[in-house]
Amino acid sequence: MTDDVLLEITDFSVTYDVDPPVQAVRDVSLQIRRGEILGLAGESGCGKTTLAYGVQRLLKPPAVITGGSVVFHDANGQKVAISELTDGEMRTFRWAKASMVFQGAMNALNPVMTIGSQLADVFTTHRPKMSRAQRTAECGDLLDIVDVGRDRLKSYPHELSGGMRQRVMIAMALALRPQLMIMDEPTTALDVLVQRDILRQISALRHEFGFSVVFITHDLPLLLEISDRIAVMREGRIVELDTAENLYHHAQHEYTRTLLGAFPSLTGDRGDFVRGGDRVPTLEVPR
Repeated sequence: MTDDVLLEITDFSVTYDVDPPVQAVRDVSLQIRRGEILGLAGESGCGKTTLAYGVQRLLKPPAVITGGSVVFHDANGQKVAISELTDGEMRTFRWAKASMVFQGAMNALNPVMTIGSQLADVFTTHRPKMSRAQRTAECGDLLDIVDVGRDRLKSYPHELSGGMRQRVMIAMALALRPQLMIMDEPTTALDVLVQRDILRQISALRHEFGFSVVFITHDLPLLLEISDRIAVMREGRIVELDTAENLYHHAQHEYTRTLLGAFPSLTGDRGDFVRGGDRVPTLEVPR
């Protein structure tokens, strides 16, 4: 075990207890390193979100964790077995050590509460000794960090664009300075320019604060741009794991090559869609 491992997932399995049972995550083993962006790619229904929810113990029936372990290696050297935490300890862990930006999170803000009130709730719950003035100042700082601006503290969600609401959710996930942030399709439904801006910001914040990111999406080209390593998931299993550059140029698994071939080349003929991973696009990986 190396010192740079932050989260260690070993033989992790999740089954949906229906008739017949569906094994959504199958014996997944994965390590997230300190300060890295790990991309988790795969088609819809392959188990990406189920894995993320399972790691955070957010699964609801009929989903059941049927095997494996998740161990968090704290910065102070302490190992935390997530399955052994009480419900109260787990609620604290989720915000203080590992936070999550949920799929469609920009629509999860309470429409009748101001942005400032919703951000302040994090501190009221987890830092009860903070004064109101301290909470307000901290909330303003968070909005400044994500380029929304503290002047929006008194705004309501409907007064913000989709991109701004997504930034607010990222600010909320950053509030307690976690060591790990799990982001489930955080740029879905945003236009390409806003998406690009938010991706740049995630990368910059990662460098500034040193947290690790697990970025979940079916969009493999997007992960090639922002990730240090990429894990490709299919039918509940990790079928390939490598650096973004190696995965792009030397993909080993047929399914990975198929995903790489599922988007058109910028240099090829119009309408030249690739099937079955026969070739990969020739555009270079932005680094």
